[in-house]
Amino acid sequence: MRRKIPSLQALACFDAAARHESYTRAAQELALTQGAVSRQITALESFVGVALFRRTRHGVALTASGRDYATQVASRLQALEQDTLDVMSTHGRGSVLQIAAVPTFATRWLIPRLPSLKRQHPDITVHLETRTRPFMFADTPFDAALFAGTPEQLSNWAGTQAVKLLDEDVVPVCSPDWLGGQPSLPPDALARLPLLQQSTRPLAWRQWFEAHGVASHQALAGARFELFSMTAAAAACGLGLALVPRLLVTQELASGQLVLASDATLPAERAYYLVRPEGGDPAPATQLFLDWLLQAVQAA
Repeated sequence: MRRKIPSLQALACFDAAARHESYTRAAQELALTQGAVSRQITALESFVGVALFRRTRHGVALTASGRDYATQVASRLQALEQDTLDVMSTHGRGSVLQIAAVPTFATRWLIPRLPSLKRQHPDITVHLETRTRPFMFADTPFDAALFAGTPEQLSNWAGTQAVKLLDEDVVPVCSPDWLGGQPSLPPDALARLPLLQQSTRPLAWRQWFEAHGVASHQALAGARFELFSMTAAAAACGLGLALVPRLLVTQELASGQLVLASDATLPAERAYYLVRPEGGDPAPATQLFLDWLLQAVQAA
């Protein structure tokens, strides 16, 4: 049975015109004439039987129906484009995995190990995008996610199952200059030094001081950074002390750019997990990726 789908050209013209709310700018984007765009949209409106644009003194504006349809069309075109790029990236051979990951874990831990995955499974291509919070897999193209969180957070992520990969050992780090030649400082000494804050973990320093019986009025004060990679870079530049997962700063610790400010750690509450949709058997490529991850964790 023939599908009730308009022409791709008409949808592309509608998508461009909807984004710009201008036939002229849509024509410029698509390298068409304004008349060609207008004819395509007129044909589309005839096909769906609904007015998608209305004329205004300054050009055109989306109708309510047009705005709703434009949102749906944009997501479908984006997905179609991604599917096409996936086929092109593997030349029609092998499998593509769409993985969401917390940013610094992806850059500091995962990506340096991906050559090992490529050697073991040369037909698997991994596409990475960053996500820092739970999402609905049904609304995204992702096959799995690499997520840092607590068991409670994982249990509240509806429609998913999780496999634990690594515990998170959180340590205070700083530039060697802050130690003044000492091997490390006691926890109470850190309360008097400038602290760097992680915007995704605003209570981390308070929890660290409380865990070691130290009262600090500055636990929530200090420059704030969105990513652990930013916080670590700021600490290496001497801006203050950072509280970061050890596995994300192994290179800086090995090179001496960063040192442990104190031997006291924060008891692990979080861990890193592979999260995937619940129900049914995972795709073979997803299972191979998980098996490789577990091997990489063992070798770390």
